[in-house]
Amino acid sequence: MDRVSGGAVALVAVVGLVGTTAGCGGGGAVAEDRRGGDPVGAVRRAADVVVRAGSSGDVRTAMEMAAGGTRVTIHGTGGYDFRGKTGKLKVMLPTGPPGQQEHRPMVEVFVPGALFMKNRGAGVPADKWVRIETGSLADGNLVTGGATDPMAAVELLRGARDVSYVGEEGGELLHYRGVTDLATAVRAASAELRGPLRAAEKGFSRKSVAFDAYLDDLGRMRKVRYQFNFQNAGKAVAVTSTTALGGFGRPVRVVLPPAKDIYAGKIGQ
Repeated sequence: MDRVSGGAVALVAVVGLVGTTAGCGGGGAVAEDRRGGDPVGAVRRAADVVVRAGSSGDVRTAMEMAAGGTRVTIHGTGGYDFRGKTGKLKVMLPTGPPGQQEHRPMVEVFVPGALFMKNRGAGVPADKWVRIETGSLADGNLVTGGATDPMAAVELLRGARDVSYVGEEGGELLHYRGVTDLATAVRAASAELRGPLRAAEKGFSRKSVAFDAYLDDLGRMRKVRYQFNFQNAGKAVAVTSTTALGGFGRPVRVVLPPAKDIYAGKIGQ
């Protein structure tokens, strides 16, 4: 496992597990899928197909962390406008021990180059938002917010290599497995995503991340699962980040927090 410096804001504050991030490799041999196509090409094209679809009104995320025998899962739901590269998720944080005050759902708004978070905790007033420059994060917001930015999850597939066709999933989806090369993904990504992905490329010790991708018959990415492994305070931490898309073409309205509601004070860890 590898180490990279940089804070994982939401995960440190809420879960207390993650302080540094790193990537992992893996993959299988290239093979042809049931349509006789090229697996690498099919996965890489999925990003363009999703963007052409315009939006996903049903985005579901799950981030599962395992460290030292402890397993924590964070779920998110919302929508994303892939043409405008903006989205909104409500992220459900893990429940604490009985009798402990439950966390409010964290609201996240994604815009090119930035992440807005409400109910962030760590000393931030409940009615205020925090604005984070994603290009300043060591992981480019692949793990930091407790949910991988859906646009980043899609764009990472542009760096796919060593892809194998696994088989059909439920008779509807085509399952592919491989690794995504961060440097290739940066070069192929849209201009708005290059900054965060370049930060991840520089921050991760290994430059490839293992994935499982599920495409429908139209070539759209319906689900992708990335595997991250790293060290935090001498402990091995494994993170599985899953992004599922549905409701393609459904309008998604994203409203930015007003400037007066952005918290400018000190944020605790």
